[in-house]
Amino acid sequence: MQKMAKAYTKSTGVKVQVYYSSDTVAAHLATKYASGDPYTISMVDAKDIYSLAKEHAVDLSKESWVSKTDQAISIDGKTYGFPVSVEARGLIYNATAIEKITGKTFDPKDYSTLTKFKELLKELKAGGMTTPTGVLKEDWSLAAHYLPQVYEEQTDPSAFITKLHDGKVDLNKNAKFTSLMNTFDVLKANNYAASSAVSADREVTEQKLAEGQIAFMFGGNWDWSVINQYKYSKNMGIMPVPQNTSDGSNEKLVGGGSKYFMIDSSDHTSDTQRKEAKAFLNWIVDTKAGQSFIVDDCSMVSPFSNNKLAVSDPLSASVKEYADAKKLIPNYNHLPDDHYTILGADFQKYLAGQENRSDLASSIESYWKTAKVSTVSE
Repeated sequence: MQKMAKAYTKSTGVKVQVYYSSDTVAAHLATKYASGDPYTISMVDAKDIYSLAKEHAVDLSKESWVSKTDQAISIDGKTYGFPVSVEARGLIYNATAIEKITGKTFDPKDYSTLTKFKELLKELKAGGMTTPTGVLKEDWSLAAHYLPQVYEEQTDPSAFITKLHDGKVDLNKNAKFTSLMNTFDVLKANNYAASSAVSADREVTEQKLAEGQIAFMFGGNWDWSVINQYKYSKNMGIMPVPQNTSDGSNEKLVGGGSKYFMIDSSDHTSDTQRKEAKAFLNWIVDTKAGQSFIVDDCSMVSPFSNNKLAVSDPLSASVKEYADAKKLIPNYNHLPDDHYTILGADFQKYLAGQENRSDLASSIESYWKTAKVSTVSE
């Protein structure tokens, strides 16, 4: 982005500077607002648009790019969030490693059910891959990526969260929790690091997947930034989490817009700056240079229908394929900030065999009874 900013300034005459902070978005922006020095454009997570935009962001509903994406964020009928990229999660696979053992072309669609997936794992083990899976132990992977799928696959995720908050959900009797935990148990049982699951190093797990020592790992297209550091197999991709379900959820990835731009609405930003900021967003969407910046330079999946550039890595190629086919289960973008840290710790206990499924369910139910539930109208 810093390199792009220099080039953009040189070609347009509009000065663009890029800043980065390692603080949480809400905390960092709060200090900028308090000091009367907000950014003209801020890149934030989806949940930050919902919590900050009505007070701090410009309505972008009339911008031409709105009609070119289904990932923009609107609140009360006004568009505030410009989607920067599309990310999705599912089961990352190494087709080269699988085919080396099975001797046949791997088609993830053939293994959408847990029954078929278990049969494949059995075949891989018989062929010499004694531990075909890897499980990331990080709290964000377990409780910001895997667990939320339990909410996201519900008929009405927001209503389900409300019921959890009101103490009216018995997770042990919930079909989605049962289905996804059944799959997780299979991944856990076949994990190369099963004996020390919460000590497994992420880089080691991803290296094993990249080089074909294991065949599957739950994750997302962001994992390519780690995988590509190793001698990776070119024939890789992401498939939906296998489940014995009949509602089609096992044919979809979970994902959508990831990272959003919003433009400041305060008196500390001039109308000229806002005009230039809107022009910059249009540059990303409508110009060859802007489109190439997203896809080629940043290796991201564009959320805009007019960007036809082929993505550069196989994981993102999978995501684009599912996104173009309208086969993405939307992210639930209203998780409280402490969701993944608190429930991630509980999920790690489950991964380590220190608590059973009922214990984990109880921890999740207890958390939501006191959690702050979003009431934002989309």
